[in-house]
Amino acid sequence: MLLGQPALRARLRLGSFAALDQRVQLRYAIPPMSPEETASYVGHHVKLAGRSDTLFSDDALARVHQAGRGLPRAVNNLARQALVAAFANRSAIVDEKAARQAISETDGE
Repeated sequence: MLLGQPALRARLRLGSFAALDQRVQLRYAIPPMSPEETASYVGHHVKLAGRSDTLFSDDALARVHQAGRGLPRAVNNLARQALVAAFANRSAIVDEKAARQAISETDGE
């Protein structure tokens, strides 16, 4: 079993890894999450953290999903940064403003 990020697929196609690439019998790429899956994913993590109330507005989740392209790691990073922005803004929930701030701060990385 060989697991990895999308860059692994590209690297395996290089000539120096051709023999290994030929031996991979089954390939599967996990597709990006839909907007609904992203909202459920973030909501699940919020519940795991002990919150049962609404912490992310629908607009914020839509922005996080769009900017993160539905990729779990990107969604995680943006949601965490949006939480920090909401805290800095003294906001009770992560709103669209906090999501935009998170996106602008992570775009530079």
